[in-house]
Amino acid sequence: MGDNDGEDARDTPEDSAGDTPEDTHELPIEIIVYILSFLHASDRKEASLVCRSWYSASQDLRFQRNVTFCFPASASSLELVRSLGNKSCCSLIISQLDGFSMSRSLLLEVGLSLGSKLESLALPGSSVTETSLLALLPCLTSLRRLDLRGLDSLFMSGAFLSREEHRQQVRSALCGLEELDLSDLRYLSDLTFNRLTSCTPRLRRLSLAGCHIAFEFDPYRGCPVGAVEDSSALLSLRNLKRLLMEQRSTLVALDLSRTSITPESLRTVAQVQGLVLEELCLQGCKELTNYSVEALVKHQPSLQRLDISGCTELTSRSVEAVAQGLKSLTHLSLSRDWRITEKGLAELLSVSSLKSLDLSECLHVSGSEMVKGLRESGASRAQLEKLSLKSCTYIRDLAIFNLTQLLGDTLCELDLTSCVNVTDLSVRAIATYLHRLVVLRLGWCKEVTDWGLLGMVETTKCEPEEETEDKGPRFTRTFGNMGFFKPPRLPFEERPKLVTQNDLEQFKQQAGASLLALSRLQELDLSGCSKLTDSSITQVVHHPDLRRLSLSMLPEIIDDSLVSVAWRCRSLTSLSLSNCPGISDRGVAEAAPYLHRLQHLYLSGCSKITDRSLFHLAQHCKRLRTLDISRCKNISITTMDLIQSQFPFLENVQYKFIGGADPTLTL
Repeated sequence: MGDNDGEDARDTPEDSAGDTPEDTHELPIEIIVYILSFLHASDRKEASLVCRSWYSASQDLRFQRNVTFCFPASASSLELVRSLGNKSCCSLIISQLDGFSMSRSLLLEVGLSLGSKLESLALPGSSVTETSLLALLPCLTSLRRLDLRGLDSLFMSGAFLSREEHRQQVRSALCGLEELDLSDLRYLSDLTFNRLTSCTPRLRRLSLAGCHIAFEFDPYRGCPVGAVEDSSALLSLRNLKRLLMEQRSTLVALDLSRTSITPESLRTVAQVQGLVLEELCLQGCKELTNYSVEALVKHQPSLQRLDISGCTELTSRSVEAVAQGLKSLTHLSLSRDWRITEKGLAELLSVSSLKSLDLSECLHVSGSEMVKGLRESGASRAQLEKLSLKSCTYIRDLAIFNLTQLLGDTLCELDLTSCVNVTDLSVRAIATYLHRLVVLRLGWCKEVTDWGLLGMVETTKCEPEEETEDKGPRFTRTFGNMGFFKPPRLPFEERPKLVTQNDLEQFKQQAGASLLALSRLQELDLSGCSKLTDSSITQVVHHPDLRRLSLSMLPEIIDDSLVSVAWRCRSLTSLSLSNCPGISDRGVAEAAPYLHRLQHLYLSGCSKITDRSLFHLAQHCKRLRTLDISRCKNISITTMDLIQSQFPFLENVQYKFIGGADPTLTL
């Protein structure tokens, strides 16, 4: 998606913005547009509220790529849809539609105002009627993506698009549709599937994730699939194969996740003559075996993205097949494939095109073969940008230290959540070498302490005047400022030298870079790192571009951390402080004035938070969409009900067991 991906329609500045300030009214609109082009999308939103000319500049076409407006069905949405008619193109996500008059009027207005401009339409959480949708679809002549996932109300009767005149109207409008999402439809059948896809002859992407597809046996007729005519009760493999053959010249992406596809059925799909897939998602297809992956790789060697996560029968034999057969692979997910070991990972990391690798919950992976593959492949090794090792409990500092050196020039996202053997040494290596990092997740790495975040060597020596009070880790003057702003040169700068355990022991005696060195961070997760205190949070979480931060379940932090984060990280849109008993009203009162952009706030289990915090949030954090104050015993239900109206964008509020309610009581 483009710059404004996921934009909430209610954030759009109104036309009644104030008059242009005297000191800027002579600036040509082209100059303002040029200035805004240097800003991130969220900053550009803020700037657009300055005055009318800045708002007009923010609407320049260069900033309006793939703009998506997301809103629930309501009476106020009618005027919003009408106001979008002046845009050249847009995308809509409309939730909570039903069969009543207001929803019908809203869909009618979408067709009238945006029919020729709408590029993408999704209707999540809705129960829209056949009549309403059939009145809308013929108007959407520019539609490229249609998301009907979970809309069982459309397909339950089996009569959707049963009339030829309706199919002709819809076919005329949707002949250019490229993406169709039919995920999680319980009542999708051969008949309804054929009617709909006959109206979309140029599909590039099709999702049938979670659908009930009969791959080999028809339970309703008690016979093999395909032995009789098209079914009105379920979707069959024979019918899916027919679609793949008909649209093989355009179709490049297929999602069959969470279906009961068998090895032989996957082989049948892969062997469709003329079908050249670039993306295939088979997440959670538990019947697949190594044999099926080998057949897939053989017949679809052009695959660039492959998701076989949660296929629990797969072993390292599948990894070897992928490494040998998919030389254009860019994204691979092996998450929750518990039987996969180190075998084959060295060869996989020699695939030079590979950019994203998900090995989360692959419990037998230690990283040694990954390091070997990267080191031995030289310049032709994988240029990984994303790497997830979540819950890989065998991952240790030695592997992380080598991986950070080998991937330092490319890695942007690293997930080490629940890698329980990762220590401060890994954190210092990450801060020293991974300067391109945008996302870092260290949740539940319980051995990480303040020393690691500060880039310092742990010492028990302290100054005499500090001995009278214990406030967490103590630092000598020798190490007090080392590594805070400029990482020192290390003995392993000549990358990619393979680091040995002896080298690692030497590195433990040196200070490294602190978390401050990761200046590009936009997401940081330190939840559950219970040894962290204010000593490090206040010193190194100073990232102006940070948007998502989780400090949940840190029992040692107090208000000082919250205030420091708010002051230093003013781009925050999501902040989690759940189960931090040291956070109180004082911290919220001092932090709230700096959190104008905050949209999601989690304070569950913060026992010192009272009603006063809600009033501070209502005064300063007007953009809150999610608020979780569950188990905050000092917040009253009366105040919560009163204050909700003061959050204009609030969509999701959690306040179970507030006011001292006993969580053990059940009705």
